[in-house]
Amino acid sequence: MNTIESIQKGPLPGHLAIIMDGNGRWAKERGKMRVFGHESGVKAVRSTVESAAKIGIKYLTLYAFSTENWKRPKLEVDTLMRLLVASLKKELKTLHENNIRLNAIGRINTLPEKAMQELEDVIEQTKDNTSMTLTLALSYGSREELTTAFKALASKVKNNIISPANIDETIINNHLYTHDLPDVDLLIRTSGEYRISNFLLWQIAYAELYFSEVFWPDFSEQHLIEALKDYQNRERRFGKTSEQLN
Repeated sequence: MNTIESIQKGPLPGHLAIIMDGNGRWAKERGKMRVFGHESGVKAVRSTVESAAKIGIKYLTLYAFSTENWKRPKLEVDTLMRLLVASLKKELKTLHENNIRLNAIGRINTLPEKAMQELEDVIEQTKDNTSMTLTLALSYGSREELTTAFKALASKVKNNIISPANIDETIINNHLYTHDLPDVDLLIRTSGEYRISNFLLWQIAYAELYFSEVFWPDFSEQHLIEALKDYQNRERRFGKTSEQLN
């Protein structure tokens, strides 16, 4: 039986990342507007965060709003920003109760001022929590992240701060939004789509990928456990052979 106790006996991903997909289609199936799906998806976020903390996941990153999402209808974008502010205010107590530190990556300065202020406030209030780091990817796009990093590196080379010969994976990693996070071990995407959608392209180089048919609002603790159980049954070789691992 797939229970929290059973998966805690096996290897857990140090860093779990999730593409929370399917809110709009979930709402459409029920004859509702897309915004209804986003509102319902908040419950799945709360459940997943609490379950991940209870299981013992140290780093959880959620793809909350991409750089491309700004192209969506204004009503939908405004609703997502409103939900962000409301959720941050409401969930502060839950974060403290579960000893969770909030973090954010992306072009945070492009968020509405109220959302940005609320985000910064909760990050400050939870900075000393140590059980799990919850990172929200907001106005985030991996290609934009890499472009920004390479521009910074190019500027340092131009100003003789760093030599091109010394640029390696570590230095590149130190210029990314995720410089204080470990590489992703397991990436989950819901809704039956099989895409990465410009999410953590550098950081998932050796991540295990898991695709769930479930729309995000229906994603439960049991679905998370199933994904983790699948992860535990895989062999992570990182370029080596099975014989070398043994």
